[in-house]
Amino acid sequence: MNTYFITGISTDVGKTVASAIITESLEADYWKPLQAGELDNCDTKKVERLISNSKSKFHPNAYALETPMSPHASADIDGITIDMKKITVPKTKNNLVIEGAGGILVPINHSKTILDLIQPNYKVIVVSRHYLGSINHTLLTINLLKEKGFDVSILFNGNEHKTTESIITKMAQVPVIGRIEEEPYFDKNVVKEYAELFKNKL
Repeated sequence: MNTYFITGISTDVGKTVASAIITESLEADYWKPLQAGELDNCDTKKVERLISNSKSKFHPNAYALETPMSPHASADIDGITIDMKKITVPKTKNNLVIEGAGGILVPINHSKTILDLIQPNYKVIVVSRHYLGSINHTLLTINLLKEKGFDVSILFNGNEHKTTESIITKMAQVPVIGRIEEEPYFDKNVVKEYAELFKNKL
């Protein structure tokens, strides 16, 4: 069984939808270690609503923070310091999809970042979405992950932007899973279609 860590090049690039698709494709368990904000409609609940299979289990957050900010800042507002020792990976005999928070250098506390949650055996999927600066952000993210020795692949999200995607693909030199189009909505059926489309690439 494999563990897949879903990260992004920034916030709001589509990690949660990507996580739902990959979870459905693998009939994997899902875990979001750090949730900051939207506790009534957290990412775990969003993913759970998009999953059709009955095999996936949804594990509770290690930390559920009130404010939609970087985890270290949200924790400060809540009057706590995030302890890495309390972020323990759920025990499962199934594949596991872990969704990060923001990008890989987002601070967890005053010494650790999201990168410190990624273990050597994880498969890391970088969600990239086109915007001015996204090439730089994507290549910086991938190059750092490669330097650390991780198994890295890219999943593009949003409308096709050929010049952006082609240069990223050429310069990153990592596998491309595919692209999630700019759909009018995402529901169980749409997620299931993408899950089938990407199954052989995971």
